[in-house]
Amino acid sequence: MEKAFLFDLNGTMIDDMDFHTDAWHDVLNNDLGGSLSWQQVKMEMYGKGEEMLVRVFGEGRFDEKEMSQIVFEKEKKYQKAFKPHLKLISGLDRFIEKASQKDVKMAIGSAAIMFNIDYVLDGLNIRKYFPVTISADNVEKSKPDAETFLKAAEELGISADECLVFEDNPKGVQSALNAGMKAVVITTMHEEHEFEGLPNILKFVKDYNDPFLDTLLA
Repeated sequence: MEKAFLFDLNGTMIDDMDFHTDAWHDVLNNDLGGSLSWQQVKMEMYGKGEEMLVRVFGEGRFDEKEMSQIVFEKEKKYQKAFKPHLKLISGLDRFIEKASQKDVKMAIGSAAIMFNIDYVLDGLNIRKYFPVTISADNVEKSKPDAETFLKAAEELGISADECLVFEDNPKGVQSALNAGMKAVVITTMHEEHEFEGLPNILKFVKDYNDPFLDTLLA
């Protein structure tokens, strides 16, 4: 049994990625003059929001302060739309409670800003399970770089090879691979074929009711 579980947030703990895509699609096209399809926006949604803005519009279009404000306004738009739907992915409440009882340490390693992580932890009253939260605000290089998950492991006091990552995004699984960690993939937004070439995946699951997850806590 692994000593620590590291969870991505969006799409992994809550099924909200369509709402993020909608919000970014609106901001990039209607507020900033872009011309991206919904599918193109979906494919660009990894790492920090500021990094996404640079990928879409190029270096120098916005300064750091402008990008931070754009990301914050996008998150407010997303939170307002998603609030009526805020809930954990099915089975996750039972899974994290059982992991806690088994003394498995848990952390969140997300490319979201703390504004969004707090929104979930406090909105769902699950902060007690996650003594460590690594956000976009805590790293220099976001996913697929290994820094997010390595920092989470370090703050938990657990070696990388004793951590298991839960992710929904190929770039997040690549981040786990770069950190020397295995991963379980939640298929909320991406299909199995999109993870081709990533050898660290133990299992694809629809939600946390999958019987495979019980074997992780046996």
